[in-house]
Amino acid sequence: MSHLRTIRRQRHFTQVAVYVATGIDQSLLSKYERGLRVPSTRDLMLLAELYQTSVDYLLERTDVVEPYPSKGCR
Repeated sequence: MSHLRTIRRQRHFTQVAVYVATGIDQSLLSKYERGLRVPSTRDLMLLAELYQTSVDYLLERTDVVEPYPSKGCR
């Protein structure tokens, strides 16, 4: 999951800063970034929001970094 590490570094976050912002343990984040574990849906959503990108980008289903437009409230 190289996109996880790449975007974290592009956004100038340390793994500890991500832990503070999301509650995702640093050791677990490290495993996600090295491809040893697959992030839960909850963790993907937290990371996508923090990094201002899409879950698809984090899962390497796209190379487009920009998030999808919000649907807003109806």
